[in-house]
Amino acid sequence: MNKRRLGKSDLYVSELGLGAMSLGTDKAKATEIIEAALSLGVNYVDTADLYDYGENEEIIGAAIKGKRDQLVIASKAGNRFTKGKEGWEWDPSKKHIKQALKDSLKRLQLDYIDLYQLHGGTIDDPIDETIEAFDELKQDGLIREYGISSIRPNVIKAFAERSNIVSVMMQYSILDRRPEEYFPFLKEQNISVVARGPVAKGILSDKPISATKADKEGYLSYSAKELKQIRDLFMQNYGSDHTNVELALQYCLAHQPVAAVVTGASSIDQLKQNIQAVEKGTLSDQEVENIARISKQETYEQHRF
Repeated sequence: MNKRRLGKSDLYVSELGLGAMSLGTDKAKATEIIEAALSLGVNYVDTADLYDYGENEEIIGAAIKGKRDQLVIASKAGNRFTKGKEGWEWDPSKKHIKQALKDSLKRLQLDYIDLYQLHGGTIDDPIDETIEAFDELKQDGLIREYGISSIRPNVIKAFAERSNIVSVMMQYSILDRRPEEYFPFLKEQNISVVARGPVAKGILSDKPISATKADKEGYLSYSAKELKQIRDLFMQNYGSDHTNVELALQYCLAHQPVAAVVTGASSIDQLKQNIQAVEKGTLSDQEVENIARISKQETYEQHRF
């Protein structure tokens, strides 16, 4: 699988990343999916300390033993929780982030994390203190690079201009094109985008739309009727050449500065489908333009620059 560079770092990630949140707590099944992903060319695994209150990291740590040199491991911090208790609190303080990193390293059974990300954030946070924490962790060799996971433009801008982030994880898909407004800025800053949610909660997958909640609830500003119309247009225009998943993943990857699309996988079949969709090739410029014409180009209404 092709690999792309994260920002100006030395990290090269597979165009498809494995989003670990969907792995669940069945260790045998999760391990099977992780091992299959690695054998099929995926080198990028994305987790977070909050997923299953640390259990997700523990499962990954056990599954990747002996394979460390093949992997780019990403995790996240900022949500303070106590295992065994429901709920969590937002805490972007230096003290918490440093402790969270130690806890994640222990669960993952690693000496360092490749990409450590702030798991959210607001413009009212002590941003300079947060940045200082990540910079010190990098200086200490406990992380190789850091980034943020956020869809708030003002937060992204603050970190882009005041820190050494190499990536921003953002919800991005054909049905949520709001991030595109800020792609030129991120490209100028040499910061990569990692796209999460590229199949929009399954709406852009190849299963019937009736099998998704969107069939009744819609998605973002799209009504259920509009979503069905888009799916029909995809079938009419591209059905003979592309699956919906291919369109969804390749559309995201066709845009700079996107480095990778991160998808979950609850089965090996689903994993293989996503990998095949990425490896099949790229959409033509005309296909990308046509897909953009079919979908909405909206912008974030809040937390703007």
